[in-house]
Amino acid sequence: WHQALGHSRKAETSDSMRGSQLGPDIPPASKVHDRALKALGGVWNTMSDEELQKEIARRIADGDVIGLARGRTEWGPRALGTRSILGDARSPKMQSHMNLKIKFREGFRPFAPMVLEDDAAEYFDMGAAKSPYMLLTFPVKESRRQKLKPEDEALWGIDLLKVPRSEIPAVTHVDYSARVQTIDPIRSPFMYGVLREFKALTGCPVIVNTSFNVRGEPIVNTVGDAYRCFMATEIDTLVAGNRLFKREEQANRPMNDEDRKQWLTRFDLD
Repeated sequence: WHQALGHSRKAETSDSMRGSQLGPDIPPASKVHDRALKALGGVWNTMSDEELQKEIARRIADGDVIGLARGRTEWGPRALGTRSILGDARSPKMQSHMNLKIKFREGFRPFAPMVLEDDAAEYFDMGAAKSPYMLLTFPVKESRRQKLKPEDEALWGIDLLKVPRSEIPAVTHVDYSARVQTIDPIRSPFMYGVLREFKALTGCPVIVNTSFNVRGEPIVNTVGDAYRCFMATEIDTLVAGNRLFKREEQANRPMNDEDRKQWLTRFDLD
């Protein structure tokens, strides 16, 4: 551009990566994807974006864990909302549940929050900063923290880690920090709608976001990857494109412990 063609050097003043969604696409609808999912025994309902946003928000508020695979895969070190597992950050049990039953890793491992950009400073000490790529860590605001009781301070190790430390315990680290992803309508219009619906239901604009995979497995890429990971774990609901899969409606039963153990042998676990 500059050396060969002679154009001027110019730095973009805005974020030209647009959310880093540069990988392969899972569009709202695809006959090829439909055939692949039917071959795996998938049963689903097709919904509009608005219907999906309301349904995802409602299910997260009810305690469900959602696997989400739609749009182009994130290209980079973090899951940013197109290949993500989502849950309720307000739940004190969500961190250990997602670790042990879905990611198949140690129960203390931390998760990161997604938060509406407009509301981020209400929950985190970040001022006017933005963190759309989940690369920055900020303290949870004092007003959102829960002080340890004397009996809690006497705990040690894993028992101490289990004590809720804020209104959003599933994403608050032991030192009251969190690795924040701010959500705006330009980079992440679909997830922005989900979070707005969740806030309208609960008053809270924060949810858990982690990569859609199990420990040692690459992040899911295709609809087949997403469906197999959904069935092999205890994810409650899968969204692939504009299809919504409810666990209880699937033709194939989830894997038993032996099948799951065999499936996991394909990956080098931590």
